[in-house]
Amino acid sequence: MAIAMAKNPKNKFNLTLPAVEADEDKGAKEKDVTKNYEKLQKRLSELDLDDFERNRMELFFRQKSQLGELNAEDFENLGELGAGNGGVVTKALHKPTGTLMARKMIHLEVKPDIRTKIIRELKVLHDCNSPQIVGFYGAFYNDREISICMEYMDGGSLDLVQRKLGRIPENILAKITIAVLKGLIYLREKHQIMHRDVKPSNILVNSRGEIKICDFGVSGQLIDSMANTFVGTRSYMAKDCKAISTRSNRTFGVWASHWWKWLLDVILFHQFRNPPKAPPTLPLSLFSSAFVDFVNLCLIKNPKERADLKALMEHPFVQKNLDADVDIGQWVTSFANINSNVVNIT
Repeated sequence: MAIAMAKNPKNKFNLTLPAVEADEDKGAKEKDVTKNYEKLQKRLSELDLDDFERNRMELFFRQKSQLGELNAEDFENLGELGAGNGGVVTKALHKPTGTLMARKMIHLEVKPDIRTKIIRELKVLHDCNSPQIVGFYGAFYNDREISICMEYMDGGSLDLVQRKLGRIPENILAKITIAVLKGLIYLREKHQIMHRDVKPSNILVNSRGEIKICDFGVSGQLIDSMANTFVGTRSYMAKDCKAISTRSNRTFGVWASHWWKWLLDVILFHQFRNPPKAPPTLPLSLFSSAFVDFVNLCLIKNPKERADLKALMEHPFVQKNLDADVDIGQWVTSFANINSNVVNIT
């Protein structure tokens, strides 16, 4: 006893915790994982999912449940995926689990209380579970950077796809439109979130045939803390509209082949120009009449007259393509450089 006291004078009676305590702690964590999984299963049951979508969502939840707390030292940078006003996005490997992720890093000089608030606000992304929304693994702060870890989409974003292909076929655009509309409706109805920055770089595809939207600005504190407080993307604004914020209720459901950038420009220009001119239209010689009409509905300036999300979902262009047999996965594989030896958790 005297020797024990000399080695550790604060532990006068040389007390130790029983080994079973570790087992109890492990059991508590396993119960938490099970409880969270059951909650996610309940959320899935509330969604209208086919077998493929349900299996994919369940696989994502299983992967996520094994990650634990995310830390910078657990990641290996595998290359840059893109960069913009919001920060740099890299392809990253979570070394402890072998999970590939898209890690968005935003440099911020903020006080600790603001940092904590940003991380807390981002946690709402854990509840955004939909086949049309990019999955969220978690967020953390390290070395003056907020890291937002998301599901990796190996086909990349539509702006990169367009640069490779030059033109996207209308049947592919139809499936993209349907996925975007479903994602926007989910955010609006389930979480009261309005996506304020819908654009090609925020629409991602993968070789499994999935189409998902990302970057819907759930953290107001993060937006306010960024060096560039402009909400939206200036490069997509017509010259007369550069100073106008895109914080408004607009639905852009279409990106027309190699005209997609032109289309976004004319939409925004038409929305803000005074006096207004008649909206432009797509050529019927290149697109179906249903597609042209769908775009026309999106270009109506008066929000009271412009079609809302549900009306767009009921449009003939969408309805005739809902069950169309289009292999998005094969389309993505045809142009994407998909080469990885990393096997995700199954």
